[in-house]
Amino acid sequence: MNSVVLALAGFIFFFLGYRFYSTFIANRIFGLYEFSGPTPAEELEDGIDFFPTNKYVLFGHHFTSISGAAPIIGPCIAVYWGWLPALLWIILGTIFMGAVHDFGALVTSVREKGRSIADITGNVINSRTRVMFLIFVLLLTWLILAVFAMAIAGLFVAVPTTILPINIEIIIAIFIGWHLYKRKVGALLPSLIALGILYIFVYLGTKFPLSFESFGLDTTQQNNLWIILLFIYSAIASLLPVWFLLQPRDYINSHQLFVGLALLFLGLFVAHPVVDAPAFRPSGEGAPSIFPLLFVTIACGAISGFHGLVSSGTTSKQIKHMSDARLIGYGGMLGEGTLALASTLAAVAGIALVTNCKLPSVGFVDDLSWAVYYDSWANATANKAAAFVLGGGD
Repeated sequence: MNSVVLALAGFIFFFLGYRFYSTFIANRIFGLYEFSGPTPAEELEDGIDFFPTNKYVLFGHHFTSISGAAPIIGPCIAVYWGWLPALLWIILGTIFMGAVHDFGALVTSVREKGRSIADITGNVINSRTRVMFLIFVLLLTWLILAVFAMAIAGLFVAVPTTILPINIEIIIAIFIGWHLYKRKVGALLPSLIALGILYIFVYLGTKFPLSFESFGLDTTQQNNLWIILLFIYSAIASLLPVWFLLQPRDYINSHQLFVGLALLFLGLFVAHPVVDAPAFRPSGEGAPSIFPLLFVTIACGAISGFHGLVSSGTTSKQIKHMSDARLIGYGGMLGEGTLALASTLAAVAGIALVTNCKLPSVGFVDDLSWAVYYDSWANATANKAAAFVLGGGD
């Protein structure tokens, strides 16, 4: 099976899903175009959380807010059971479940004056459920912050060349936000210039790596210091107006995602590697059953409840017209599904192109193959996103 065929099939299904199914949902289920009142962003505009935003800028914010490491890591692990179950779940799950969920959460929140899904449950069910949901969301948010802080701190310590380009983006985003909303300039050109500047700083980061090691801190101390700094940054960013940092930063990030995805699929179409994995593989010794773990392993990239918090937490407070919800809610999830599709193809096809590499759980390999990489469940879970890095890079 040629990987290009699978990629084209994914694109076609996503296009048909957006063109026809999302239109049906918008018209027949949500009555999207019957909404005539002002959105919360217009009615409750305060210049902080409620702020009417161009739909393409808001799409970039929403897309990057829901697209993290999960749609990359999840598929790279799930292809242990073969490429067919992973692709079917990504494509069908995204079109009929994940995108509808995100779209619905966004529309519901807009109609409820920008209230969060957790808050809305108080009206739909009862006040006790609302309290339980809010407690769950609070605990989930703490967990996510802790995991992301540990992951990013670990990245900064292990790869100090990333510190400069990642942190300089904060300054660039503030500059872009000020130009967009104070000087009223267009969004596209400044963001593309910012993207080019960031790539320059990626190069500069390799020449001037930054590290707290020069201050006499060991690895553990550096890691803990970065975690503290990241929590301080998160606290400050949450208090700033959305247009000042959060929104322009995510919009710039969306361009980086688009460029990365475009290059990945361009490489796929040029190399057109043959799929090296079986369509289906029963669970081997020591591996869990495909059901129900497939649907847990690929959550972001098919359907994720966390997206409802993003849709109702920040996006619904910035949407300018109710009609924009289809592009942002449904289309944003299709974007994440496309990222999961790229990750899957990198793991099942691109990985066969890799030569002369060393894997933590396998050792040095002259010619890598899917069978070598996924010879056991332990290797599949230990190497995680390395399949995406190796397969996508080659």
